[in-house]
Amino acid sequence: MEGAPLRAAGPSCYHTRMTRPFRILGLQQIAVGGTDKQKLRSLWVDLLGLSVVGNYRSEKENVDEDIAVLGTGPMRVEVDLMQPVDPEKRPKVHEPALNHIGLWVDDLAAAVKWLGEQGVRFTPGGIRKGAGGFDVCFIHPKGDGATPLGGEGVLIELVQAPAEVIAAAT
Repeated sequence: MEGAPLRAAGPSCYHTRMTRPFRILGLQQIAVGGTDKQKLRSLWVDLLGLSVVGNYRSEKENVDEDIAVLGTGPMRVEVDLMQPVDPEKRPKVHEPALNHIGLWVDDLAAAVKWLGEQGVRFTPGGIRKGAGGFDVCFIHPKGDGATPLGGEGVLIELVQAPAEVIAAAT
């Protein structure tokens, strides 16, 4: 029912349903960081059985990562195993160890526009091509004076879902 209160975490927290011009369709990825991605690979690939499907390295983003996957089909989930190119430089992709989560969204441009209008803070760079080849934009872990809403300590990557993910989610 439109406008009905939704109970959120905590006994006195209530939010009203809002009309959004986009939908979050599912978990697209998690990104795990460490100073040695070979140790991450030993756990996630060798012991847990995920498959490595790609690699990505960017001096600018200070990241050297292996892209592993779990599950199959359009709703498979990436587990990015990341180490910094230079542990002394920023961003420090290994701090915290759970670096970020990625969410599939059906209309990234609409989501970024609408969330920005609601006071959500994004990281610099805007919408751009991500390591997996999809358009992405990041919600900053913390709000600030001009844009007070952030990820409450979590970096959140919004990822434009391809047609097969949108179809699978409907």
